[in-house]
Amino acid sequence: MEAVFSFVDLAGFTAATDAHGDTTAAEIALHLVAETEATLLAEQRLVKSVGDAVLVTSSSPTTAIEWVARLLPRLRARANFPLARVGLHAGSAVERGSDVFGGAVNVAARITALALPGQVLSSGLVAESVRALSIETTDLGEIVLRNVADPIRLFELRVSGSGYGGAIDPVCQMPVDRDAAAGKLRHDCREYWFCSLECTARFAQRPEVYAAPRLGSTRNC
Repeated sequence: MEAVFSFVDLAGFTAATDAHGDTTAAEIALHLVAETEATLLAEQRLVKSVGDAVLVTSSSPTTAIEWVARLLPRLRARANFPLARVGLHAGSAVERGSDVFGGAVNVAARITALALPGQVLSSGLVAESVRALSIETTDLGEIVLRNVADPIRLFELRVSGSGYGGAIDPVCQMPVDRDAAAGKLRHDCREYWFCSLECTARFAQRPEVYAAPRLGSTRNC
């Protein structure tokens, strides 16, 4: 089969599970699947969900990007929900039962792993195809992917709902609205916002575990 393979996974899912427990983690994973199913377009299929990730096949790059642009704002609208990151690649795969296998699927997974929270990355073929949709693309150059022989030219796609400039809870990696944060602490000249009092307390007890490394001068603030 020929298709566009789109992986969506949730950044910081392991940290969120550790901070908020297995029940919350299960609810997060199920919500991702439910929103994926609710936003699928014609000629798309949810192939599988694995923990905090889903794999969707699309008949064309434009269909794949239109779906991502529908999904991301809905995920972002849910309070205390991890940021999604997306990787897309077009190519061929073999269908076995309800699953798909092949080099193109592996490349899509590798691309997703390189994405930052809230970022959408794609290979060149997908990026070239969606320029007609007036989507801003940024050429990130050629990237060598693990266990992939040839370098892949990577692009960032500025899709609706992608990107994030807000605060990230350093304990559970959840996005946090600074104005509605449950807690705020200052440590080593930096301010941190928290989604819950539990995360605030964890940070206060062991800031050296969660705080970002301090860069530059070691003088007082």
